[in-house]
Amino acid sequence: MLYAILCYAHEETVFAWSKEEEDSVMAKLIEVQTPYAQAGKLGPVGRLMPTTAATTVRKGKEEPLVLDGPFAETKEVLLGFYTLDVETLEEAVAFSKALSAVNPGSSSYEIRPFYVFHPGEIKNSETKT
Repeated sequence: MLYAILCYAHEETVFAWSKEEEDSVMAKLIEVQTPYAQAGKLGPVGRLMPTTAATTVRKGKEEPLVLDGPFAETKEVLLGFYTLDVETLEEAVAFSKALSAVNPGSSSYEIRPFYVFHPGEIKNSETKT
């Protein structure tokens, strides 16, 4: 089963990390990810830019409205996601718990099964490792 693991946190905290803090957190997260990647169970992983970089297209009465920002009234925002191909929800929960253990501050991980409607191919020149 494919699972999307959606990562929520306080973006003002995450985007305020120093380079050293960022590098430390990423190294710990990669330690959690590596066994899943080596087993062929980890799909694309992405971090979203801050909500200040967001654009929202909202259905209008006549035409869609294009707005700056997500206009979410919440302290925690969606900061990124993992895609995981595991047999059970329990495996996805274990992966999320391991991520949570090494991710500082308050964060939450929402786990949702999903289906691929169109696999597509994206070639991103700004991919980070």
